[in-house]
Amino acid sequence: MAALDLETRRRLTLVATILGSSLAFIDVTVVIVALPTIEDDLGLGLAGEQWIFLSYSLALAALYLTGGAVGDRYGRRRVFTYGIAGFAIASALAGAASSGAVLIAARALQGVAGAFLTTNSLALLRAVYADRAGRAIGLWTSFTSVATIAGPPVGGALVEWASWRWIFFLTLPFAVAAILLARAGRCEERSVGRVGHLDFAGAFLTATAFGFLTWGLVEGADQGFPDVWWTFLVAAAAFAAFAVVERRVAEPMLPFRLFRTRNFAAANSETFLVYAAIYGYLVYFTLYVQFLGFTAFEAGLINIPSSLVLILLAARFGAIADRRGPRLLLTAGPALVALGALLWLPVTTKDDFWTLGLAGLLVYSLGLAVLVAPITSTALKSAPSEYAGIASGVNTTVSRVGSLTAVAVIGLVITLVFASQITEGDAIPLVRGQTDPVFRAASIDGFRAGMLVVVGLAIAGAVVAALAISDAEALGKRKAVNEPAPAPAES
Repeated sequence: MAALDLETRRRLTLVATILGSSLAFIDVTVVIVALPTIEDDLGLGLAGEQWIFLSYSLALAALYLTGGAVGDRYGRRRVFTYGIAGFAIASALAGAASSGAVLIAARALQGVAGAFLTTNSLALLRAVYADRAGRAIGLWTSFTSVATIAGPPVGGALVEWASWRWIFFLTLPFAVAAILLARAGRCEERSVGRVGHLDFAGAFLTATAFGFLTWGLVEGADQGFPDVWWTFLVAAAAFAAFAVVERRVAEPMLPFRLFRTRNFAAANSETFLVYAAIYGYLVYFTLYVQFLGFTAFEAGLINIPSSLVLILLAARFGAIADRRGPRLLLTAGPALVALGALLWLPVTTKDDFWTLGLAGLLVYSLGLAVLVAPITSTALKSAPSEYAGIASGVNTTVSRVGSLTAVAVIGLVITLVFASQITEGDAIPLVRGQTDPVFRAASIDGFRAGMLVVVGLAIAGAVVAALAISDAEALGKRKAVNEPAPAPAES
């Protein structure tokens, strides 16, 4: 059979990265839709619902840097395909989970595999497309959003009419297809020149720091902070030790010199803030619409507008950032996200959704489309090509740390506001089917407080972009790239 030409292999690689990364995105969006049903089935409470989301995000955040470093050393395509296989196995375990503890553990294993999968997905695009990476990442963003369109409605239907367990089994055939496409699209990777020992001490310390910080935030809200104060001390000590280790080891997992590049530092700072806002909105908005009376299937359908806007516009905004610079887009995008969250503050009934609620969702969706491709492309292209994997790892780590921090902190805010208004009785905020007027009013006030946190995070991200992102540096970096195209793999 004739060997495939380079452009065909590039397209196959793009499709494989889209399909593989979609596995991770499906299990984020679908699980959020399923949380109230899982809580009903397993009796987990709000803290348990948070852990089903956070165990996945925590494992991702802890291992993204390691995933990027492993890909740089041993081959991004190889590590990408192993990540897909591991994700499929963990998904099967989650679908078969017999208790909340087993489900949370399986979700953590999904996060471990997802860290290697997603980081090397973006690094592959950078290596294959070089100075055309902005448009490729825009296409990646657009088409992974197909998973966001199909995932929540299909997942909601499975939850409502079959079982929430099938949302995990849904990923298995896609995993097989992604592995086959990745192998068919093989191209020779450039020599990355980064060999030697992996920084296991750095990986352990980041996992320890993020784990204890998240534990303290979630369990402190549930059990009381006097019982978990020590977790914050452990997290602080681990962060400090990580900084010391990374400055002393010969081959650090996180080369701090990357942050001397203005756009790399600024883009990652903004990523932390805006992804905190994005996921804080997504998780609690999805819980809130079911609290208002929508079913799991209807909650899935409600997410469709966001995905449609991303599919139609994300690649266009990525290409605009490539041509004209990302600063304006990275300022306007978070501002639109903030406005979308503000429009949800008056929404207290199902009927309100069709007016201010829908308007808020559409504005938020436009903000995502303006923001997502330019911020990722800016972060990746501001680093040298030999650090493509680690740059992707840094950016995705920062986004996940932002998301898990926001979900924990906003959950804490909602819990505290709710508890401040409940003088007697035992209730959980934002529970589906909550009818007591006192409990219901307290839940609404808690949700509003959470959305105000989202607004503050998004506005802070817009300010960082306006003050720190450099169009001149972004365009200069793009024009300075003059690397040979990778040759097709030998057949």
